[in-house]
Amino acid sequence: MIAVTGATGNVGRALVERLVAAGEPVRALTRDPENAGLPEGAEVVRFRPDDPGAAFDGVTGLFLYVQAGGDDRPGLLAAARAAGVRHVVLLSSGIVGGSADESHPIHVLHATAERQIRDSGLAWTFLRPNAFATNALQWAPQLRKGDTVRGVFADALTAPIHEDDIAAVAERALLDDGHEGAVHRLTGPEATTNTDQIAAIGRATGRELTFVEVSPEQAGPELFPHAPPEFVQSLLKSFAATVGVAPEITDTVEKITGVPARTFGRWAEDHAGDFRKG
Repeated sequence: MIAVTGATGNVGRALVERLVAAGEPVRALTRDPENAGLPEGAEVVRFRPDDPGAAFDGVTGLFLYVQAGGDDRPGLLAAARAAGVRHVVLLSSGIVGGSADESHPIHVLHATAERQIRDSGLAWTFLRPNAFATNALQWAPQLRKGDTVRGVFADALTAPIHEDDIAAVAERALLDDGHEGAVHRLTGPEATTNTDQIAAIGRATGRELTFVEVSPEQAGPELFPHAPPEFVQSLLKSFAATVGVAPEITDTVEKITGVPARTFGRWAEDHAGDFRKG
C-alpha cells in the first residue's frame, strides 16, 4: 500500500490517478475526503496531522508533500516508521542544491524537510523539481476576464515541468527498486519566458493574448495579497534572477519513465479550460 499526502494537490492528485490506473493499492490522505473528487479505486482517508498513525496502517511507501505534518514533521515520520512504512518519496524543490541563497524561505522549508527525513531512519528519495508549469495558473483569473496579463519579468526564463511528469517519476520511485538514497532533479524539456507561456496559452485557447510587464513594487501585493512582505520580496528576487539566464534543463523524466518530459505548450493544452473566459 502506498499513502499519498497532499492527495488533492496538483502532483498528489496526478500520482493517485496513476497508481489507481496501474492497479496499485493507494491510500489518498486529505483533510476533506468528502470533497476530494479522487478516482474510484483509491482509499480516501481523512488525514489528521496531530494523530497520523492510523493513516499509515499497512502502508510501506509514502509520498510526502512538504507541508504535511506542519511543525511536527518528525512526529509524522516517526509514526510512519512505527506503522511499517519503509520508504518515503519527498516532493522537495530544485532550490535545494541550486545556487539560491540558503536563507531563502523556500530553501529553508525544503532543506529542513530533507534533513528530518534523513534523520528519520526511513529509506528516502528526494524529487527536486524547478519551476512548475502549474505556476501559470496564477494568470487564470486575469485571462478568464480578458486577453491581457499583468505580471513581472516578461523575459524571465524557466523550464516548467508538467505536474504529471513529476507524478510519473514519483510513481517509479515508489514502485521500482534502486531509488533509495537518490536525488532526482526535474525540469521541463525547454526554456520559455513568461511571454512565451502566455503565447502558448493563447494558442491552446484560440486567443491572442498579451503579457504586460509591471514593476515588482506594483505586482507584489497584487500577486501575493496574503503573503508576508519578506516572503514576497524573496520570491521577486528569485524571479528577477532568472531574467536572461538559461535555466537548468535535465532529462531525468525520460531516463526514469522512458517518456520525454512534456512541453509547456502541451501543459497549456491540457489546462486550456482553466483559462477560458466565463
